[in-house]
Amino acid sequence: MDLLDVLTEESIALDVEADDWRDSIRQVGRVLVETGAIEPRYIDAMIRTVEQIGPYLVLAPGVAMNHARPEDGVNRVCLGLVRLRTPVNYGSAHNDPVDIVIALGAVDHEAHLKLLRDLACFLSDEENIRRVRRASTKQEVIAAFRRCAERAAGGQS
Repeated sequence: MDLLDVLTEESIALDVEADDWRDSIRQVGRVLVETGAIEPRYIDAMIRTVEQIGPYLVLAPGVAMNHARPEDGVNRVCLGLVRLRTPVNYGSAHNDPVDIVIALGAVDHEAHLKLLRDLACFLSDEENIRRVRRASTKQEVIAAFRRCAERAAGGQS
């Protein structure tokens, strides 16, 4: 299972309003609740994770990757992505403000590590992030991930 298996049009929302970082997590969580991938309590667990551990999950300039433990309410492996209309601060000295909010839900350790590895690959190329920021449709966001997957597999873009 890779990113393209779990990132769907239904799990993406563009130009969403969020009051602060907590609300940004609620917004990306809402998308995944609506798809049935997570239970509402998983949103609270993602917020608690940031409160307890801090903004380590702001992995790249402007990009936060939120998650919690599988037992906190993950129904199936999932990935949600929300692009915010107005960036919010998570408290990361180097990577705030955040305008791309990702939520990852995994049902086991192996799925979690695979998705994290794939996301790290995607986020390591600044052009991928620019494509998400410039996307005018959900299909364009998915195309950015597809481009990365094809390059990783040795295909042409």
